[in-house]
Amino acid sequence: MKLLIESFWRAGLYCLHPRVMALSFAPLVLMVALSWLLGYLYWDVAITQVRAWLDASSWMDKVWLWLEAVGLPNLKTVVAPLVVIFLVTPLVVVVCLLLVSWLMTPALTRLVAERRFEGLAQKKGGSFLRGLGWALWSMLLALGALLITLPMWVVPPLAMVLPALIWGWLAYRIMAFDVLAEFASAPERHALMSRHRMGFWTMGLVSGLMGTAPSLLWASGALFAAAFVILVPLAIWIYTLVFAFASLWFAHFALSALQAMRQEPQAPELAPLQPAKPGSPHAGARLAAALGPSQVLAGNPNNDVTDVDPRESR
Repeated sequence: MKLLIESFWRAGLYCLHPRVMALSFAPLVLMVALSWLLGYLYWDVAITQVRAWLDASSWMDKVWLWLEAVGLPNLKTVVAPLVVIFLVTPLVVVVCLLLVSWLMTPALTRLVAERRFEGLAQKKGGSFLRGLGWALWSMLLALGALLITLPMWVVPPLAMVLPALIWGWLAYRIMAFDVLAEFASAPERHALMSRHRMGFWTMGLVSGLMGTAPSLLWASGALFAAAFVILVPLAIWIYTLVFAFASLWFAHFALSALQAMRQEPQAPELAPLQPAKPGSPHAGARLAAALGPSQVLAGNPNNDVTDVDPRESR
């Protein structure tokens, strides 16, 4: 717990470092450019299809009547954009996490190592291709979990808890691997992830809860739908900073644990030699007959090998 708390406040301080702030703009620019391109190509089509689906749903008629009854008839026009935004948000979060993992986490880990763990050997136990495969597989599992739990999001508490749990698990899987890939060997990485599993889970869960902060931006409903061109980049930047903080937190925690593990006394590679079992008297007698008494005594000055009388000379 001490290491967990210490790594937390160190990560918070490192977020104010100019290099960290500069690195956070690279994922932001890419995500904003990608969001703008996809919005330019598919926004109108997505809105039209969602609006047609809402109009074809019989249960939505009751919703429209209720909105008119409470004096919000114009809210009907922003429901379709909000649905599209809510559906796209998980994909935006996952892509943002992957971009931070690829563009920021290695640099942030090296920054932490340079300032706190100078001289820590880099054993490079994880290659780029292995990390890419690990991240993509984890992403597919997280998206599958999102789809399975999507009907539960209608319950207000679960709408906040379930995404946090899924984002936390995904951050734990990706961040722990990327931080240890350069400095730890494969056996060391497996040992650390097994020994500190609860610590990594806690960091991932807290990071996932922090990742729900941008949800407050589009919880404003009509305001977000009207100003999403400005608020979406702001939400993406908040996601980027949250995942950058998570990278720094994992880096401080994992490198400290790695250094401590390397300083532990290692078990000897070879077990101590066991004392040889005494030979049988018959084996000693055969050896004496083959070499002669004098040679046996030379190799065994205590004369404790045989209890058989020596053969008489002829």
